[in-house]
Amino acid sequence: MKFETRAIHAGQEPDKLTGAVVVPIYQTSTYAQPEPGRDLGHEYTRTSNPTRDALQTCVAALEGAGHGVAFASGMAATSTVMTLFESGDHIISTDDVYGGTSRVFGTVFRGFGLHYTHVDTSDLEAVEAAIRPATKMIWVETPTNPLLVVSDLVKLAELAHAHGLLLAVDNTFMSPALQRPLELGADLVVHSTTKYIGGHSDVVGGFVATNDDDLADRLAFAQNAVGAVPGPFDSWLTLRGVKTLGIRMRAHEENAGQVARFLVEHSAVEDVLWPGLPEHPGHAVQQRQATGSGGVVSFRVRGNQEKACRVCSKTKLFVLAESLGGVESLIEHPAIMTHASVPAEQRRARGITDNLIRVSVGIEHIDDLLADLDQALLG
Repeated sequence: MKFETRAIHAGQEPDKLTGAVVVPIYQTSTYAQPEPGRDLGHEYTRTSNPTRDALQTCVAALEGAGHGVAFASGMAATSTVMTLFESGDHIISTDDVYGGTSRVFGTVFRGFGLHYTHVDTSDLEAVEAAIRPATKMIWVETPTNPLLVVSDLVKLAELAHAHGLLLAVDNTFMSPALQRPLELGADLVVHSTTKYIGGHSDVVGGFVATNDDDLADRLAFAQNAVGAVPGPFDSWLTLRGVKTLGIRMRAHEENAGQVARFLVEHSAVEDVLWPGLPEHPGHAVQQRQATGSGGVVSFRVRGNQEKACRVCSKTKLFVLAESLGGVESLIEHPAIMTHASVPAEQRRARGITDNLIRVSVGIEHIDDLLADLDQALLG
């Protein structure tokens, strides 16, 4: 089946009991057993739930994965991947990662004895130079948040596997509609389903996909043991969003391209970061490994933090809010908002400057979006 068909049908057969076309919300914590120790497929919703099962089957199918594990948030998914490792293990991470990822790596898991080295993963020599005897995994965001740096996943997979390492890819910015890292050699794919997969800014969730049976078993064990699972209603809302993922991503992509090209020509803008622009340093790699460049555009205004904040505050359609990937357009100031947990000196070193703005371009009419940005930039 093609992608759009799988999004609607994978794991979502009509309900066998009632014939309901939409997967029911199995809002229950426990299940009756016909006799002690024999259940009918489910025993406790932390362990499994039919609505969550449908979500896991669907998103795994979209990633081309044999296994999928759903979580209560993207950070729960990320944190559960870290349970695969032991004290003393070393992980190489993209330097320009989501602020929450940087925070959990740098504080929570360092406290448990994991070691992290942050490098520009678009620089293969830098990645290889960071490998140690204790290195177990390379963690990659591509494109990154918020600078939209592109890393070559095929080459990173080859490098990782040559050294016996896992490659994990945070695919949140692309979604499986535009990029499928497992097909490029990755071992694990991680999502905040809060973003494009859910797509409507009304549910928080996370996901890990893999084709490795052993990794899948270990992740499922941790999912149950730690318990950071999505509830049935959250799973149902995410499934509802998944159905339109393909068509939504095409609309996000089209609007983002027009926004990026508009900003390139705007007198109040210093530079624009979007992999779909031919002048973007990762453009060729992005075209090779993905079928689009996504709906997030970052740009620097001419001026300082005060100017950037004024632009963020003056938009009328672009809502000043964190997160991304919903049908509505959002605008935010990374240094103050999504990446405030990253120390200032690290932000500056990575290029998260005080005049940087990130927009998640929604699916409103493009004329209205461009007019809104124009009046805010000129105000």
